[in-house]
Formats: sequence, C-alpha cells, structure tokens
Amino acid sequence: HLGGVTIHDLSYASPKGGRVLAYLVVPDGKGPSAAAIWGHWYMPGSEFLNRKEFLAEAVALAPSGMVSLMTDGPIARPGHVEDHSPLSEQQITDLVQQIIDMRRGADLLLARSDVDPKRLAYVGHSYDAEVGGFLSGIDRRFKAFVLMAGPLSDEVDKRSKEYQEEREKVGPAKFDAFQAKYSWLDPGKYVSHAAPAVVFLQYASQEQFLNPDRDREYAAVVSEPKRFKLYSAPHALNAEARRDRIAFLTEQLQLKPVAPAVIASIPNLVQPPEPK
Repeated sequence: HLGGVTIHDLSYASPKGGRVLAYLVVPDGKGPSAAAIWGHWYMPGSEFLNRKEFLAEAVALAPSGMVSLMTDGPIARPGHVEDHSPLSEQQITDLVQQIIDMRRGADLLLARSDVDPKRLAYVGHSYDAEVGGFLSGIDRRFKAFVLMAGPLSDEVDKRSKEYQEEREKVGPAKFDAFQAKYSWLDPGKYVSHAAPAVVFLQYASQEQFLNPDRDREYAAVVSEPKRFKLYSAPHALNAEARRDRIAFLTEQLQLKPVAPAVIASIPNLVQPPEPK
C-alpha cells in the first residue's frame, strides 16, 4: 500500500489451463471507480515483457479513480516454451488463450463492487494491441481501447513483401492452407466492428515492418469513432504517447486529472537493442 493506492499480487484461473499472474491496483475509497486491463508487449530482451510494463502508469492513474488489472500473457508465464517455427500451432493456442484470459480479467474487474461497469477500458501494446483488436469486436463491455504499435489486419499484412517472402520460404500451398484454416484469427475482422467503443491507435514511426504507411492502412480498417497518432519513437513509444494515452483514458473514463508532474515521473520504457 502506498499513497492511497494498494497493489495486490494475485492470480486467477485460465479457462485454457494454469493460472494468470496479475497485479490489481486499487485506489482507496469505495468507488465507483473506472477500470482498465493492461496488456504488455512481447519484446525479447525487455525486463518488462510481463505484467510490470504498465505498473507505474496504473499506480499514477489510481488516485484519479481507476482500478487496473495487469496480467502476464501465456508467453511470460513459468514453464512456457516458445515455438518460433513458421505455421506454429502453439502460437495459435497462445493467442486464443490470451484473448480468453483477458475476457476473464474483465469478469474479475466487473465482479468488484467498487468498479463502474460502464467505464471499462483496455490498453494493449504490440502483441497485446492485436489481442485488443480481437476484444474490440467480441466484448461489448469495453468502452474504450488504446492499441499501441500492434498489427491489426492480416489483409494489410498480406500485401507486404515480408509476408510474401515468408510464404515462399514455407511453401505457398502449405502456407495458404494454414492461413485458410485460421482465417477467423484476423484481428481486422474484429477491430472493424469495435463501435461504439472508441479506439485510440498509437504507432511509432521508427519501425521497419510497422512503418507509417502500414500503420495508416491498419487505422483505415478500424471502425469509427477512432483516433490515430504517429510518434517519432521506436516500438517502445515515448513520453508523449504516455501523456496522450493518460489524457484519453481520463476523458473516456471520466477520471480526475492526473498532475503533469506525476505523469512526468513515470519512467520511459526502454527499447532493447536489435538482436544481432
């Protein structure tokens, strides 16, 4: 417990097996408070490839009237073994589990008497921005989404040279069969139906695959109402993006304003060096 905020270290059962480790950040008082679920990036080499990524941000927002849940995705859980092979069934299993686990996280928040069910948001970075894309079309309990630097449409990705190169490398017939089998796992099919939820898209200009042109193509797929902003930053984004994100959540969830000095004190996420 620190300065009117309590951080609970907890876990809840995943319908797909095992337990989801999470932090629950709760302001003092009875509420009703707004609430948000935060999904971390999956950046190898980052010490924040887990539920810690947004902890400082959630603590800063709590006194303004927000309960936050930050989970470890399947990749960050003990004993998880990554399968980086192309056409990996494990990656499909992990993605579906993460979408479902986030929905159970919403159940957990909305079961609380101090949470206002009409003021629930989702914030996801990178891989968990994609997860948010699915949630936006599936789960009507969320009022607002912040999707940060994540892929949001297989149809857009198919037009890329990287996609075509991967298809040739794996073998077109095999590749296309896998894509057809999992065509329902295209986030574009969901994020195009996010309305009436508001979607705020935050992208970084200093990226190769997620370059500004591709980012704008993703944004075009997203339903209205939406906002799009490009930041002069790497995949980790920057302090300007954090300020905008907090302002958006404050507005959408009707929070009390967060003092600029408090926002400025939140440490920047470090972009790990590219693997050689």
